[in-house]
Amino acid sequence: MTESTPDDPDDSMRGSVHICVTAFITGAMIGVVGAAFRWCLEQAERLRLDLVHWAHGLPGPNWLIPIAAAAAGATLAALIVKWVPLAAGSGIQHVEAVYRREARPPDIHLLPAKFAGGVLGIGSGLVLGREGPTVHMGAAIGAEAARRARLPASEVRMMQTALGGAGLAVAFNAPLGGTLFTLEEVTKSFRVKTVLATLFAAATAVGVARWMLGNRPDFLVEPIAAPELRWLWLFALFGVLTGILGAAYNRLVLWFLDRVAAIRRVPRTAKATIIGALVGLAMFVYPLAVGGGDTLTEMILGGHQFVLPVVVGYLLVRFVAGPLSYSAAVPGGLFAPLLALGALWGFLFLGVFSALWPGDVADLAIPMALVGMAAFFAATVRAPVTAIVLVIEMTATTEVAVPMLAAIGAAVLTAYLVGSPPIYDSLRERMPPEEPVVERR
Repeated sequence: MTESTPDDPDDSMRGSVHICVTAFITGAMIGVVGAAFRWCLEQAERLRLDLVHWAHGLPGPNWLIPIAAAAAGATLAALIVKWVPLAAGSGIQHVEAVYRREARPPDIHLLPAKFAGGVLGIGSGLVLGREGPTVHMGAAIGAEAARRARLPASEVRMMQTALGGAGLAVAFNAPLGGTLFTLEEVTKSFRVKTVLATLFAAATAVGVARWMLGNRPDFLVEPIAAPELRWLWLFALFGVLTGILGAAYNRLVLWFLDRVAAIRRVPRTAKATIIGALVGLAMFVYPLAVGGGDTLTEMILGGHQFVLPVVVGYLLVRFVAGPLSYSAAVPGGLFAPLLALGALWGFLFLGVFSALWPGDVADLAIPMALVGMAAFFAATVRAPVTAIVLVIEMTATTEVAVPMLAAIGAAVLTAYLVGSPPIYDSLRERMPPEEPVVERR
């Protein structure tokens, strides 16, 4: 836990009722915005899959149609970022920087830019997640509400952080996960006022979102038996390999960011267009390998039987297309693609293991995919408790909690041992510098 600082009023409970009421009201706002964002992305995915299916039935160079569609969406999203530069990327690193007084709280005009840019970029097929834009939109709403409520500057920072957590809660339909994310990843501390604000905001945000979209978990998983304890060694081994894979993914994200940024003769918008075209080509070949990845994850958790070569293809495409898409610098996050990658990796790992092991391990398929989601997330983001709670809330499944703990512990330890820093620390360090933030109380 971090120590309190003299200019942080979180250490007292002054104004706590005012703050909690503000968080309650603004939580409902991000609930509406986040639910609308999710609904738009779901409709965009349906349209995208229908477009690819239609293109496959056409004669001639039908592959040009998904290429053109993805390139157009990426271009429009990049134009929005050109108008509002802060809308680029995930936004989570900016929320963290604001909390650390390294950046200024976002203005409310970020909200429409992040919303529209996210729908265009993610909806057109870029391998990005909805959670980053939703967190950033929540932060913008929280900061604006705190300013209008005439809260001190330090509590504006706190409120944007709390509402960012509520945004994550809506993005993943996980109120506890969103709250823990605020404490474990963003603030890395446990202050009562921040906890209360996040709890009130997340509760109303998820409540409103469930009222709009339906009161059910994100992924429907059939009842499964808890894996036998004799398999703990296998999950721990899987965690070690996942830690190495997560470290490689983080380095690939940073490698693409650096290489694409180094091409200075090509305008940023043109770079996004080219990246969108490449993703569109992958979309024509592997329609489910692009976008956020929820459909693919749900198929794996639902017991759909993929042949291993297809799984390898999906995994390779998404492993490269995710970092490549993020380098386009359009609105979109990293979390949702990480969950899909983790499910694919768990499925592949068990498939290879079952081919080598003399016994039948088919009953470990879904548990390994669930553990893969949490372990891959933890290895890259380095928020292990948040990873556990997110996956449990998203799937309403607790049977794999023990092997999940073993795998996540091994994954996070391995990622640290190989020298891989948490991805959002690296992204925050790459943010353009701002003038020093001077707070007046």
